[in-house]
Order: sequence, then C-alpha cells, then structure tokens
Amino acid sequence: MISVSASLWSVWGEMWTHQFMVRGFVVTMLAAIVCAILSCWLVLVGWSLMGDALSHAVIPGIVVAYILGMPFSIGAFVAALVCVGLIAVIRSTSRVKEDAAIGVVFTTMLAVGLVLISIFPSHFDLQHIVFGDLLGITNEDMWQVLILAPIAGIIVLLKNRDLTLFAFDPVHASAIGLSTRRLAALLLTCLAITVVVAMQAVGAILIIALLITPGATAFLLTTKFQRMLILAPVISAIAVALGIYLSYWFNMASGATVVAVQGAIFVIAYIFSPMGLRSLASSRRRPVLTA
Repeated sequence: MISVSASLWSVWGEMWTHQFMVRGFVVTMLAAIVCAILSCWLVLVGWSLMGDALSHAVIPGIVVAYILGMPFSIGAFVAALVCVGLIAVIRSTSRVKEDAAIGVVFTTMLAVGLVLISIFPSHFDLQHIVFGDLLGITNEDMWQVLILAPIAGIIVLLKNRDLTLFAFDPVHASAIGLSTRRLAALLLTCLAITVVVAMQAVGAILIIALLITPGATAFLLTTKFQRMLILAPVISAIAVALGIYLSYWFNMASGATVVAVQGAIFVIAYIFSPMGLRSLASSRRRPVLTA
C-alpha cells in the first residue's frame, strides 16, 4: 500500500514540489481559461486573424518596455492598442479590406520589433518572446496575470448579452440602440489584454491557438452559444493540466505541449462530433448555432 501511494505521489505530486512548475501551471491555466472564453466570440465574429495579428504586433511594445525598464505588459498592451487603431483607421479611410489591413499592420509591427531586437540584442532572448518561457515565469509575472486575466474575463462576461447580440446580429444590435463600434472596441481591448496575459505562458507564436482552438472545439460540440462559453474553458483547462504533466514527465516544451493537446482534442471532436466529420455521412441539415 505504501509503495502504491509513493508511486502515485511520484507521478502526480512531485511536480507540485517545484515552485517554478506551480507558477507556470497557475499562469497557463488562468491565461488559457480567459483565452477560451474570449475565443467563443472570436470564432463567432470571425476575428481569428485579429488574434494572430495582435499576438505578433505586441513584440515592438515589449522591446521598448524592456529598454525603458518598464513592465513588459504595459508595452505589449500599448502596442496591441496601436495595432487595433491602425487597422481600424486603414479600413475606414481607404479601399483596403480588413484582412489586408490586418496583414499589413501586424507584419510591419512584427518587423519593427525584430529590428529593435537586432539593435539591442543584449536586452532580449527572442526565443522566449516567440515561444514563451513557462518555466521561467517569476512571481512578478504571475501577479501581472492574476490581475490582468480576471479583468478581461469579467468584462466580457458582464457584457455577455450585448456582445452575443453583436456577434449574432450587429444590425439588430444597432437598431435597439447598442453601439456596435463600442462593443467591437470593447472586445478588441479585452483581446489585447488577453494577448498580453497569454504571452507569459506560450509566447507570440502559440497565442493564436489558445485564442481559437477551444472555441472552435466547443463550436463542434454544441448548438448553444451559452454552452460554448462553458465548454471552451473546460476543454482548455483539461488541455493545460494534461499538457503540463506530459511536458514535465517527458521533458517537452510546456507551452507547445499544451497547444498540441488542445489540437488533439479538436481532432477528436471533429471526427466524432455530429457537427464535425460525421455530419458528412448524414443527409440531415447541420444544426445552426443559437444564442
């Protein structure tokens, strides 16, 4: 009995004896849950590319913040807001469509960030920015996430009804007096905060997975949007727990392993869900997502 208990502890409990693993787990779990909640609206509105843009566009802000000795979260947040503002200006003042504006702005800002890194190489480890450094998260980093993540989550949940109406029928939302521009700006601001939070755990490259995969998976599992808001965080939490344990025991990259587990869950849902691959074998019409 004692040997069995010791074996179970070595498998499930040993990880919790390391403070760096506890910090990494807390930060990744909280970031993934908030990303999952926001991903439901991003999938519904069709803003997946916007999440990708912000995750890369924050890099120059991080570089400038480090050079000036400021918390990197401030620089990243400012850069994200600048990115959103530039995209909105280009889209509203020219013939350039939104996807093209996003592509131009985020690639330019990413390039500026890389140029700054090349100028000040001693200030930065580019690999940690791009791929994250879950095991190197400090107490300061953890507190930043503990403060910022709930802010974004609480805002979108408090405005749940308005944002849902905006996502399903912006024309009707505008007709009943809701400002669709303000709702879009609110959602984009929360997205900017969430990108800053997720950067701590998985880096710029993999943020888009945290922001899209949980919502896309939940979309395959239910026809009710409110259920998506529950399923997506649950799926993301399971992926974080399993991914971090696997990365710890098999010495793999933690952020990438979490994202890989999320992808595996999506593939399973896609294959076996009635609204995924199985729907091809059915002559029935696919069910429509409702609020």
